[in-house]
Amino acid sequence: MPMLLEGKKLVITGVINRESIAFEVARQAQLAGAEVVLTGFGRAKRMTERSAARLPEPPDVLELDVNEPEQLEALAAELRERWGRVDGVLHAIAFAPEDALGGRFLETPPESAITAFQTSAFSLKELAVALADLYPPEGASVVGLDLDATVAWPVYDWMGVAKAALEATSRYLARDLGPRGVRVNLVSAGPIGTIAARGIPGFGDLATAWKRQAPLGWDTSDAAPVGGAICFLLSDLARGITGEILHVDGGFHAMGTALDPGAAASANGHPEAAVETSS
Repeated sequence: MPMLLEGKKLVITGVINRESIAFEVARQAQLAGAEVVLTGFGRAKRMTERSAARLPEPPDVLELDVNEPEQLEALAAELRERWGRVDGVLHAIAFAPEDALGGRFLETPPESAITAFQTSAFSLKELAVALADLYPPEGASVVGLDLDATVAWPVYDWMGVAKAALEATSRYLARDLGPRGVRVNLVSAGPIGTIAARGIPGFGDLATAWKRQAPLGWDTSDAAPVGGAICFLLSDLARGITGEILHVDGGFHAMGTALDPGAAASANGHPEAAVETSS
């Protein structure tokens, strides 16, 4: 039986260090037979390069600031020369200025809200379209990272608004790229303790609440379930799926309120979970 992503050429953004969800995606994708390149820019690119060296097959790191059209063009040109095609893309890019987070929703200036939207949502369209000429006739997959935008979260503020825009953007991309066989989906992940997540004020409280409410439990240090779901969406097994938001959050999104941690642990036969989730 062939490996899940055998022969696929994948572009993976958003790797900062080994805790990054994108790092786990790259790791699993390589083990599943894919060839990958990473992207980075500015001072953070050095961190991406160090992380790349820790992957099973250290990939190249290409320069990309998604807010710079010339860099998107350069990325497409490099991949055309290198591969001649792109089978899949992971969009793991999000940013909001400090004054757009942390409970300052009512005071956030428009330029900060616009920055959050452009970098975190509009960039999905920019990246997907920049590589459009490289998608093979048999189709391709574009996957983005999301946090459920159907509700308002504490301290997430304009990043939450940007994620709502990301969700709408993915649906419109699915509409317009679908006739070319290109699938566009999002993975709404539970909180993972990445650098970006820890930069959100109150992340620890959110992570604790997640453990209380997710019926499967949730480990903020384990990106493997999210990485596996993304690799599935990048694979041909998901060839009939587009415009979807796949929740990989331990079931948190389906519960109306926090659960009794002890009862949840007993029901699942994992008594140790009661200790972990009640902390």
